Amino acid sequence: MRPPRTPHGEHGHHGHWAGGRVPKGNVRGLLLAALLDGPAHGYELMRRLEGRASGRWRPSPGSVYPLLQLLEDEGLVRGRASDGRSEGRKVYELTERGRAQADAGQLRDLAAGTAALDLRAETHRLHAAARQVGAAGDPAQVQQAVEIIRGARQALYGLLAQ
Repeated sequence: MRPPRTPHGEHGHHGHWAGGRVPKGNVRGLLLAALLDGPAHGYELMRRLEGRASGRWRPSPGSVYPLLQLLEDEGLVRGRASDGRSEGRKVYELTERGRAQADAGQLRDLAAGTAALDLRAETHRLHAAARQVGAAGDPAQVQQAVEIIRGARQALYGLLAQ
């Protein structure tokens, strides 16, 4: 039996991305990259990453907190008592070694991945709409649908040619 879906997808040990897992190594790099925006506690980092993923993925606490501890043990982040804004939570910041390893490109890749997922979802919706027109439309509507899809395909190839 599958667990119920949450608003952020099914969160396993490392979180999920629109039905697929984000590999453990990527969560580590994403945490370092998210700290480039400044010190944060674990839940704040989860929200930052969720925002970068346009709400399509959020790492689970079960992956974030052990990774933050590991990153602290490795000297890549430093944890300190909060300054009052975090209600007693530990706030993490990059060390110089951590800053050298943090790659902001991973956050761009995370955002780009969500755009690719949006394109894929819209393609599925287009396919469903086309099937519905094919099944329920009269011949003139089906021909109009063919022309609309042909025009969309040509516009997409034109986009790549720019």
